[in-house]
Amino acid sequence: MKSYHLPASLCLLGALVAPAQLPQQTPYTWKSVQIVGGGFVDGVIFHPTAPGVRYARTDMGSAYRWDTAANRWQPMLDWVPYKDLNLMGIESIALDPSDPRRVYLACGTYTNPSTPNGAILRSDDSGHTFQRTDVPFKFGGNEDGRGNGERLVVDPHDGRILYLGTRHDGLWRSQDSGATWTRVSSFPDVTEAVPPAPIPVSGETPEQHWRRMPVRGSGIVFVKFVPTAGSQNPASATQTIYAGVSLMGRPNLFVSTDGGASWQDVAGEPTKYRPTRAAVSSDGFLYIAYGTAPGPSRMTDGAVWKLNIQTGAWTDITPDRPVAGSKEFGYAGVSVDAQHPQTVIASSFGRPKSAGGEDMFRSTDGGATWKPIFGGGGVYDYSLAPYVKSTPIHWLFDIEIDPTNSDHAVFTTGYGGWETFDLTASDRGQPTHWSILATGIEETVALELLSPAQGAHLITAIGDYGSYVHWDLDHPAPEGASAPPRMGNTTGVASAALHPEIVVRVGNSAAHKPGENIGYSLDAGRTWKPTAAAPTPTSRAGTIAVSADGSSWIWTPEREAAYATQDLGATWTAAQGLPAGLRAIADPLDPRSFYAISLSSLALYRSSDGGATFTAHEFTLPDAPPAPALSSRGDNRGGQDRIYATPGRAAELWLGAFDGLYRAIPADPQASGSVSFVGLPGVEEIHAFGFGKAAPNQSYPALYLVGTVHGQPGIFRSIDEARTWVRINDDQHQWGLVLQIAGDPRLYGRVYIGTHGRGVFYGDPTL
Repeated sequence: MKSYHLPASLCLLGALVAPAQLPQQTPYTWKSVQIVGGGFVDGVIFHPTAPGVRYARTDMGSAYRWDTAANRWQPMLDWVPYKDLNLMGIESIALDPSDPRRVYLACGTYTNPSTPNGAILRSDDSGHTFQRTDVPFKFGGNEDGRGNGERLVVDPHDGRILYLGTRHDGLWRSQDSGATWTRVSSFPDVTEAVPPAPIPVSGETPEQHWRRMPVRGSGIVFVKFVPTAGSQNPASATQTIYAGVSLMGRPNLFVSTDGGASWQDVAGEPTKYRPTRAAVSSDGFLYIAYGTAPGPSRMTDGAVWKLNIQTGAWTDITPDRPVAGSKEFGYAGVSVDAQHPQTVIASSFGRPKSAGGEDMFRSTDGGATWKPIFGGGGVYDYSLAPYVKSTPIHWLFDIEIDPTNSDHAVFTTGYGGWETFDLTASDRGQPTHWSILATGIEETVALELLSPAQGAHLITAIGDYGSYVHWDLDHPAPEGASAPPRMGNTTGVASAALHPEIVVRVGNSAAHKPGENIGYSLDAGRTWKPTAAAPTPTSRAGTIAVSADGSSWIWTPEREAAYATQDLGATWTAAQGLPAGLRAIADPLDPRSFYAISLSSLALYRSSDGGATFTAHEFTLPDAPPAPALSSRGDNRGGQDRIYATPGRAAELWLGAFDGLYRAIPADPQASGSVSFVGLPGVEEIHAFGFGKAAPNQSYPALYLVGTVHGQPGIFRSIDEARTWVRINDDQHQWGLVLQIAGDPRLYGRVYIGTHGRGVFYGDPTL
C-alpha cells in the first residue's frame, strides 16, 4: 500500500547531484530500546553439569547466551547480514555435555519453497564465534511446532556425534562435531499427508478461519539419548536413542538400541496425540507431553505419559485431564529434576480460564500426584517488563528445571518468559516467586517508528505487542503498551509536524473490538483515547497520516479505501480520487496538502483540501523498469517503494524505491502537469529511509538509509542531500532484516532502527 502525489511539474535536480563517492565507515554505538522480551522465547537449554551455562532460542529473533556476570542475556547472531536473514529463526540448540564451551544452532526460519535451506552454526567458544555448515533441507524456526524440541542433540558419550530431527526430511547424523551430515536411512518414513486449507467463508473472522485450518505435524520434534552407566565405555556412542515425531493415529515414538543403526516404533505408545516435548530421568523413565497440535496452534486435547525404559510399561500421569467441548487444552512441556529423578513438572497449553487458566504442575513422586504451581500461589514481579502485567500467560511452552539447582526453573511464553529460584517452596505449601527471565532479549518487530519534535524521543508501532512511548530508551515504559485502546498489532503511528503533541496510531484491537483500532493523543503520548467512530465497522490496521497542524487525518485501513477526518475521528469521509490501499503522507508545512504514490501505475496523487479529494499526475523514473515489473514486486515492502516528505520544507519529496533513491522538488507549487524524479547515484537498494536533525553547519536534514550503497550493504547517513554517504553500522551489527529507520529531529546523529525480530535499536556517533 503506497501513495504519492505532488503539486504540479517538478524540475530535475541535476545541479544538486554530484558523483557519489564510496561510503566511508563512521563509528556508532548501538543499544537496544528496552521493551524486554516481546516475542516467543520457545526454548531454554541448560548445560547438564556446568552451573550458569544456558542458552535461549527465539522463533525469529536470534539466539542468546546467558551472561552470569552481567545478569542478562547476550545476543549471538547480531552479525547476521541481510542476505542471510533466514538464519535469525532458531529451530533448535544443542550443548555438548562434555564441553560447556561447545554450542550448536540449527538456523532457519521457514520451510516454504522460496526460503533458502538452513544451516548449522557451531561454536567452541560459547557462541562468540561460529563456523557454518549449510544443510540440504529447511528449518521452520517460526512455523507451527517451534516450541517443540529439542531436535538437535549431542551424544553425551561421544561429543563428535550429533543427531538432528527435521520437519520434512527425516533424521540426520553428524560424526564430526557438526561439520558434515548424512541422513539416517534406517529411520522410518514419517511423512504426513495434509488436507488442503479450507476455503474462506463469507463473514468469518481471521480467528474463525484459522481454527478451521488443518493441523500439520512438525516432523521429528525431539531426540533423546539414554546414557548407560557403568557397563558402557564412556568414549563409545550411546546405544539407546529415542525420537518423537509429531504424528497422530500412527506410531510417533521410535527407539534405537544399537547406536542409530536400526529403529523400531515403541510398543504401547499413545497415538491419540502428537508428542511435543520429552525428558529422560536418571532412574530410567522417559516422560512425554502430548497435544493434538504441535503448538502454538490450538490444542483440543492432550496428556502426559511416562515410559519405563527397562520394562516398556506405559503409565498415564496426566495432571489435569482435558474435557471435550468444555475444557479443551493440551500439554506442551515436561522436565525432570536431574538431582531428584522423581520430581517432574509439566505445562498445560491453551487451558481455558474457566478451568483455572494456564498452569505448571509439579510432582515429587514420578507423576502419581501433582500440585499446581501458578494456581497454588505464584507471585509475579512485572517490574522488568511492565507491559506483560496486562496480559495472561500466553503460549506457555518450554519448561525446564536447572540441572544444577532444583530451586531454579523457567518457563517460556510469547512474551519472553519467567523464572523462579524457589520452586521447592511449593513442597512446603508456600508460594513460588517469579520474575521476568528476558532481560537482554529483544524480539519485537517494529512496523513503524516515530521520532517527534516534542515529547518522548521515540514512539514505536510494534507487531503483536501494541505501541510504546519511550520516555526512557534504556528502561521499559512503566505504563506498558500505550492504551486505551490497547492494540495487538500497531501498524502505523504519525504526529502533526507543527503540533507534535498530536499523535495518532492505528492497528488491530487487542480486544477484537471493531471501534478500537485507532487511538489518538493530544499530549504527546502521555494519555490516549479511542476515536468516537471508525470509517467502517471493519476498518483496522493500515496506515495513518496527520496534517501539519493536526486538524486532518487520513487513514487507509487494511484492504480498504482511504478515509479522511477533520474532527478527531468523529466522522469520516472517503478520500475521493485516491485508489484503495494507497498510503498517504502529510506535507510538513502545508496543513491542507497530502501526497500518495502508486509505483504500479506510475501515478502521483495530491490533495490540497485536507484529504477530501486527490488529483492524479503521471510521473516517470529515469532508467526504471516498466510499470508491470514494478507492480510485480508489490507496493509495500516495509520501508521501500514509498515517498517521504522532507521535514521543515513544503512539497519537497523523496521516493525510496526498492532499487534506488529518487528526489523531486517542485519548480512552481501552483503549476500543474507531469512529475519527474531524478535518481541519486550510488544507492542500489533500499529497505528503509528517513530523516533526522541536520548536521552542524548544515541546513538540510540528515538522511538515513538501510540498503546497499555502491555495492556495500548496511545502514548509512548522508548530511549533504545524498551526494555522499557514510556507513554507520559495522559487520557485528547487522541484525538480519531491518525495515524501519528514523533519525531524531532534535539530536544530530541519533538514529532509530526497527528490525524484523531483534527489537528496536538506537545509535549515536561514537565520540
